[in-house]
Amino acid sequence: MQEVDKKRTDELFDEGTQIDQALKEAVQEALRDHKRAGNPVCAWRDGHIVWIPPEEIPVDEQLH
Repeated sequence: MQEVDKKRTDELFDEGTQIDQALKEAVQEALRDHKRAGNPVCAWRDGHIVWIPPEEIPVDEQLH
């Protein structure tokens, strides 16, 4: 990796905003895909793992 690329990568990780946004968008895309396919997802709620049926999967359509 070139020094310029490494510096830019380090800056992205230090700030985190662009990475956080990319992860949020990726999660929303995965949730939409599961919902569209009729597949449940699991989540951690109140100290337990629970299955969320596809019709109850929350998605943020504004991120699409």
